[in-house]
Amino acid sequence: MSNSWSYSLHLARFNKWLHLLFLRLLRRIKMSLLELNYGSIRLGVNMSTLLADKYEARKAEVNARFEQLRTNEEELNRIFAKIYNMEGEVPIEVEDKYVSVARIFDTADEIPESYKGNKYVRTKRDEITSLLSYAVGCMFGRYSLDVDGLVLADQGATVDDYLAKMPDPTHVTFMPDGDNVLPITDDEYFDDDIVRYFIDFVRTVYGEETLEQNVAFIAEALGGKGTSREVIRAYFLKDFFKDHCQAYKKRPIYWLFDSGKKNGFKCLVYMHRYQPDLLARIRTDYVHGQQERYRAQIGYANDALATAERGERVRLDKRVKKLNDQLKETIAFEEKLHHLADQMIKIDLDDGVKVNYAKFQDVLAKIK
Repeated sequence: MSNSWSYSLHLARFNKWLHLLFLRLLRRIKMSLLELNYGSIRLGVNMSTLLADKYEARKAEVNARFEQLRTNEEELNRIFAKIYNMEGEVPIEVEDKYVSVARIFDTADEIPESYKGNKYVRTKRDEITSLLSYAVGCMFGRYSLDVDGLVLADQGATVDDYLAKMPDPTHVTFMPDGDNVLPITDDEYFDDDIVRYFIDFVRTVYGEETLEQNVAFIAEALGGKGTSREVIRAYFLKDFFKDHCQAYKKRPIYWLFDSGKKNGFKCLVYMHRYQPDLLARIRTDYVHGQQERYRAQIGYANDALATAERGERVRLDKRVKKLNDQLKETIAFEEKLHHLADQMIKIDLDDGVKVNYAKFQDVLAKIK
């Protein structure tokens, strides 16, 4: 066996072992790496903290880890090259695209060509969308600001189960949603509106004094037009579920009930907290109420049209058309929901996401 072949074989085996080791480590700390440094979030609870500062500290830590791993891998290459007398004959340097831990850039435009193909490269937007994902997990009780790791992950888990796992059930930092339904609409119609809930999360974690600066930082990272809250709402309406499906390899644990393209009504539910009466509650507690709001707003707009000036009439006409379209969409959606709700469908987590999701495909967003 030649020195060159033996060296290559051992190096390949060692690099494979090293890669597997790091993958295991990454899986063990997945929440902190993919959901914006869980530990740092907890340290900020009830403190006035700028998210921008947290992000810069996170970026510095991650990028230092990237360079340290590269340095370690190159040193190992030197050691093996020396052992097998291959110095000067095999490459020692590790290319950017082959370093298998995260590296953060502020924007996609800043990513050098040498990093293209490295699936661990992230941007500020990736970090912020991970924060939103973690926040939604806290809203559903999957995660908690009071304890580490998963909290609610058993089939049919309830808020009572969540409280039973808290150090002090009478003083919970951030309570999960009670009915496992987070409505997503184009305005703040519900008390548990997902954007309102997310703003409460940011306030709880980073403090009241820095709230508006942090919300603005989040919106800037997401990108889009309008106020900070409008940008965040647009993200939940259009992009959150798509990003969630991508992160979970098309096996979403947060399911999106979706009336259609007019955004008449959407809501997220947590698969693990599903109960057979969930669809009935979505229909009666949310969709019916949303339909009444649309009818009322259509009436107000039509009354205003009677005395409106020409420019205002154009705006009101568009408003009435949009509301009518949304109302029609929710009526059709409610009929499908009613049909499924009457069946009191049960799910089994052991069947997996694909099987269970298909049972409700007529009222759920398509997985892309």
